[in-house]
Amino acid sequence: MLSDELKRITGHELEERQPLKHRLHVCMGTGCISAGSDRVKTALETELRVMNLDGTYAVTTGGCRGLCAAGPLVAIDGDTNIAQRVTTENVPELVQRMTDLPDSLRLPTEMPFFRNQKKVVLEYSGNLDPNRIDDYITAGGYTALNHALTEMTPAQTVDEIMRSGLRGRGGAGYPTGLKWQTVAKAHGERKFVICNGDEGDPGAFMDRSVMEDYPFKVLEGVTIAGYAIGAQQGYLYVRAEYPLAVKRLKSAIRQAEKIGLLGSNIGGTPFSFNIDVRLGAGAFVCGEETALIASIEGKRGHPRPRPPYPAARGLWGCPTLINNVETFSSIAPIIRQGADWFAGIGTEKSKGTKVFALSGRVNYTGLIEVPMGTTLREIVFEIGGGIPDGRQFKAIQTGGPSGGCIPAEFLDTPVDYESLAALGSIMGSGGMIVMDDTSCMVDVARYFMEFCKTESCGKCAPCRIGTAQMHDLLTIITAGQATLEDLERLEKLCDMVRSTSLCGLGQSAPNPVISTLRYFRHEYVSHIVDHHCPAGVCSALSQPQEAAE
Repeated sequence: MLSDELKRITGHELEERQPLKHRLHVCMGTGCISAGSDRVKTALETELRVMNLDGTYAVTTGGCRGLCAAGPLVAIDGDTNIAQRVTTENVPELVQRMTDLPDSLRLPTEMPFFRNQKKVVLEYSGNLDPNRIDDYITAGGYTALNHALTEMTPAQTVDEIMRSGLRGRGGAGYPTGLKWQTVAKAHGERKFVICNGDEGDPGAFMDRSVMEDYPFKVLEGVTIAGYAIGAQQGYLYVRAEYPLAVKRLKSAIRQAEKIGLLGSNIGGTPFSFNIDVRLGAGAFVCGEETALIASIEGKRGHPRPRPPYPAARGLWGCPTLINNVETFSSIAPIIRQGADWFAGIGTEKSKGTKVFALSGRVNYTGLIEVPMGTTLREIVFEIGGGIPDGRQFKAIQTGGPSGGCIPAEFLDTPVDYESLAALGSIMGSGGMIVMDDTSCMVDVARYFMEFCKTESCGKCAPCRIGTAQMHDLLTIITAGQATLEDLERLEKLCDMVRSTSLCGLGQSAPNPVISTLRYFRHEYVSHIVDHHCPAGVCSALSQPQEAAE
């Protein structure tokens, strides 16, 4: 039985750990690796051998702990004793004083960055080795799958997700359980599950971190979904620019197959399920579900009109369930702890937690997870530690290139789907970029429009031509060559592109322009009428007109 195998693996793992006095988890996420954590891990292993401690002290690969600004991070025996900004030079001091870290190394884990979070997707807080399935199982991994396969019917599994109130974390916020139910009821001999890991928003790295740090949790969620809807094949669609995530996911699949958690008759049950990895070639539009399906089928990643929706006619014409990485990573906790537990977190219409990549002009950048309904002010000024260098907060951009820029007057807005939409922004997949008073909002809009123009697949004229024309208008505004008629033309283009584009990329591309016009119109007027950039960013307009004369 599956439960017996999980107990056996857990018992063996705990027995192996028994002689250890300390376990040192070195963050080996992409952020910390870029800061040298791989060299730190090697230096720690060498130091322990020199001191003859390698039999009772273990150095393991750990996941991201969120505070990327303080990496490389090394956690000693869990969440409360963490060393920050570790280098190879201070490894000897860390080993000598690991239970009493000096202030120069100790990360104050009581700080609001950690204290004000609630972790569901990131529940293991970087304490698992993403390369070892035994580590995940010992922490309770795959108990949710076992519970679903042995104590729940597929319909009960779908119902549990529906009652939880989980909404798709990819951006649109569609009820996850309702999507599962639709696919489960769809007619078809074959059905598929697709995990969308094609995260392409500037400033976003939520899905990348989850895939890198908790690959087994992603697999467990996808497998439970396969059981619930009656599928036998799943695909992980991952950006090729995420090589570490791809490597760890492929390794996780092999390990799960080896012990019977993927493949035929999982855990001795009638349920069989396989998962394969497919790489995206870097096209942002392939985050749109119909373009993603075309890409998996070996076609060019172009979106198609809907309906039919993938739930009825998706991959190779079969009913297909598509959710993103964070959505699937919420499934195992819901099955383990119950729908009522998850529904008790968040707001009335936005249940649970949300993972955000907090970046830009904020003191503590990194990965955070907070209950839905947490205010923007708490995220920026408590969890994020406020604005560096004594500058003034100006705006926060949520939802990536499809989102909007929210000014200071709305800092007390709760972060949920409805509240952000009311301000002209979106939740998106979870990128949050903080801007201070050195940011020019016209230039910010131009930057995001350049991204959308470049990433347009070109299939429909409104997006292909409209985004290029909007970018051209924003460029001449920042160059001081525009007129008020050009501003009027820009607004009309925004409405046309939003109303007539084929897919979500084009329909949401004008959002940064619309939101900056809504809240920072005076900056546009200043560029056009006064030939002055208030933030001093646009080089052609960096000085007031009278000074230039």
